[in-house]
Amino acid sequence: MANKGKSQGDVETVLKLIKDHGVKIVDMRFTDLIGQWQHFSISMGEFSTDAFEEGVGFDGSSIRGFQKIHESDMLLMPDPTSAFLDPFTAVPTLCIICDVADPITRENYSRDPRYIALKAESYLKSTGVADMAYFGPEPEFFVLDNARFDQSSNYGFYYLDSEEGAWNSGNGEKQNLGHKIRYKEGYFPVAPLDTLQDIRSEMVLTMESIGIPVEVHHHEVASAGQTEIDMKRDTLTKMADNYMKYKYVTKNVAKRNGKTVTFMPKPIFGDNGSGMHVHQSLWKGGKPLFAGNGYAGLSEMALYYIGGLLKHAPALCAITNPTTNSYKRLVPGFEAPVNLAYSQRNRSASVRIPMYSSNPKAKRIEFRCPDPTCNPYIGFPAMLMAGLDGIINKIDPGKPLDKDIYDMTREELKGVPSAPGSLPQAIEALERDHDFLLRGDVFTKDTIEVWIEYKREKEIAPMALRPHPYEFMLYYDA
Repeated sequence: MANKGKSQGDVETVLKLIKDHGVKIVDMRFTDLIGQWQHFSISMGEFSTDAFEEGVGFDGSSIRGFQKIHESDMLLMPDPTSAFLDPFTAVPTLCIICDVADPITRENYSRDPRYIALKAESYLKSTGVADMAYFGPEPEFFVLDNARFDQSSNYGFYYLDSEEGAWNSGNGEKQNLGHKIRYKEGYFPVAPLDTLQDIRSEMVLTMESIGIPVEVHHHEVASAGQTEIDMKRDTLTKMADNYMKYKYVTKNVAKRNGKTVTFMPKPIFGDNGSGMHVHQSLWKGGKPLFAGNGYAGLSEMALYYIGGLLKHAPALCAITNPTTNSYKRLVPGFEAPVNLAYSQRNRSASVRIPMYSSNPKAKRIEFRCPDPTCNPYIGFPAMLMAGLDGIINKIDPGKPLDKDIYDMTREELKGVPSAPGSLPQAIEALERDHDFLLRGDVFTKDTIEVWIEYKREKEIAPMALRPHPYEFMLYYDA
């Protein structure tokens, strides 16, 4: 049952928060299967503590990946430990992240992404392998000044612009002070080249005000406002909650400053795309399990975990790189790590072992394929389940690749597998290889089937049917 184990003390903490801050509105939030935050709001005159036990009804048939219309009634069960004050509303508003439940059985809903995350943590404990999985994603995104796009029967276009964009170095429509960031040279110049310091700082301080610890922020490699803000690692479900808050904060701080944020993996042609490298480690009894005497200071368990990630990476990409645009970034020969190999320090490998610290508590692995369109509530569990499959079945990751993969010849790379080259290929891989996700009922068959069906019908097929603007450059005079 949703919210099982939540104490009266947790509810009382919420009530104190409401009283202390004069809250007028309670905002109920949950995530659709695709990864978009959804919400509706209740006035304090209608909200009561009964909601924590009884839930609040909503129409599940209107939510992507959820119910059919003849089974539309669903319940939201607020998690009192997730409450935070909305930093953007004029009216004092308390946001509570909710789990989704069936109103008849009162059981958690199998396609609720947050439930999948909670089940993954429970399954981990049941294996006896570990009792805690820590995740630390590093999402990248663009802060832009203008974003226009449209699509119809007889036209289709997009137009993006940024004050920092290298393409604006010759713009004479208004006063131009130069200081544009050259393509692929956005990693780490100071102002006046970096124009986003104050906005990033505002994002960080806003995140911290709602309980998200932040380690660092900086400009990223690409021209035109590419940015990275890194949260401090946390346990799987808490980090997924924090990532949804992260997106909410970055987009709304940007809007407040007259700018716009996109998490698209590849919005700008000819420059770096946005990835989301995900740091991962397992712990048990308060002790780290990935530190050892093996390669790069790893334990045997960590190497098996890597083996599972590499073996299942093609299927994982259907979840961790879930858009057609994702594969404009995952292209051989460019900056994204498409070769399924592991290495210490080496950022051209799809699995990297960071070597910043000799402290066993800092020992972790970094999976570099994912991008920020990933739904964290299913992406983090999918990576965990792949790693656990590697541990359970003692999957050998092979030899490390301690050289610049981008400089290797095609002949040298012949034995190195690569990530899928398109979303259809990734979906086919997931269709073939998903038994590891079904262990412990973490993912259910219906969830995987609905995911595959949605991606094919709503994203892959519509993209395949439409002319691309560049096709006119290539073929109009044929």
